[in-house]
Amino acid sequence: MKTPARLSLPMLDENTADEKAARLLGEARQKLGMVPNMYANMANLPALLESYNFAYERFRKEGGFDPAEQEVILLTISRENQCHYCVAAHSFLADYFSGVPREVLDAIREGRPVEHPRLGPLHRFVQAMVRNRAWVSEEQTRAFLQAGYTEKHILGIVLAIAVKTISNYSNHLFQTPVEAPFDVYVLETHSTPSS
Repeated sequence: MKTPARLSLPMLDENTADEKAARLLGEARQKLGMVPNMYANMANLPALLESYNFAYERFRKEGGFDPAEQEVILLTISRENQCHYCVAAHSFLADYFSGVPREVLDAIREGRPVEHPRLGPLHRFVQAMVRNRAWVSEEQTRAFLQAGYTEKHILGIVLAIAVKTISNYSNHLFQTPVEAPFDVYVLETHSTPSS
């Protein structure tokens, strides 16, 4: 692949954004204690940031997965999409807040099989959903369901893919810089896809 395109739009803050974007960024600062660089970029189109926030919150609250499962899903999608920013951010959340076993986190980050009775089948199914654009086989679906998940969980994964498509693609286009405390989780081997 040739040098990836990079949007020239600036990262915004509450002082440089329009009224709607400034409100969204202010809400992020209140909730997170900071405005992530990803949000500062997406704020250039407030509808994008607002859509991301809404879908992300709905996935977290109504997707049907516990915190560790949520992080496995979001991290798996982000790694499949080669998003340097979201892999780092979700690795941090997995490590400190979501209760993802360290061996599971390391396996996902390193592209190795996940050997865990529940998180392994989840990881494999999410990979299949992303790689095959949801054209998953009956065998893949059966293995997922046999691990204790339901067909409603599959719809939750679709929601997560939608959420991560917004953030992963935005980060690709902006080449979003990773800020502390996520920067220690940046993968050294990150590369852009060839075509």
